[in-house]
Amino acid sequence: MSGDDVQPANELRSVLREPANLRWFGAAGILSLGMIAGGYLLGDGLLRAKDAERAVTVRGLAERDVTADLATWTISYSASSTSLGEAQNKVRGDTQAIEAFFKELGFPADALQPTGANVTSFTSEGVTTYTVRQRLALRTTNIALAQKAVARQFDLVGRGVFIEEGSGMAYTFTKLNDIKPEMVAAATKDARAAAQQFAEDSSSSVGKIKDATQGYFEIEARDGEAGGWGMADSPYKKVRVVTTVSFTLD
Repeated sequence: MSGDDVQPANELRSVLREPANLRWFGAAGILSLGMIAGGYLLGDGLLRAKDAERAVTVRGLAERDVTADLATWTISYSASSTSLGEAQNKVRGDTQAIEAFFKELGFPADALQPTGANVTSFTSEGVTTYTVRQRLALRTTNIALAQKAVARQFDLVGRGVFIEEGSGMAYTFTKLNDIKPEMVAAATKDARAAAQQFAEDSSSSVGKIKDATQGYFEIEARDGEAGGWGMADSPYKKVRVVTTVSFTLD
């Protein structure tokens, strides 16, 4: 083959190789662009994840003073005698005295209901003593009248009724569901105020709520629990709820 024939052959092989080279460079370029885009998206995703982690968890408190709307009073009394009949008659007389006491105060007849009775006996040196116990329960929504009854309970002693220890008026607030939404909103507002203070200290701003947990509602005596025999519960209550809220920080 002459030199003139070799040169065209080399040019032909170069032309044949050129598309392969272009394909290789094209694939490499696409791969590079993919890596660059993937790296950008990964970095942007990590940045968003980091931003998502910027949050503060605080607690919010809400309290409200309320007045009980239900009063219950379980009155326990008893009589003892070596004669079962005498003990029973004494308890019957005490029951009539208690019913008259509440009637005079203005309570309806159905406000007072019997809730239980029992008889026990004890024998010593051949002598048997019988004890008859009776329980009556008062239930009323008239809180003012219930307080009046408690204030005058010593009148029962004057009528010969000896009230056993553990008998006392109990006041209950039953309308918690009516105030729950407002109290939860108030507790959440209090939590946001705490988060705002934290955000200001860290040169941030408070964003949306990330998650929240409502605590238990507690109802306690407003002025502290009464203690000791003869001490009545208070109708004045304090309702409290604590919420735990996580806010994002911008």
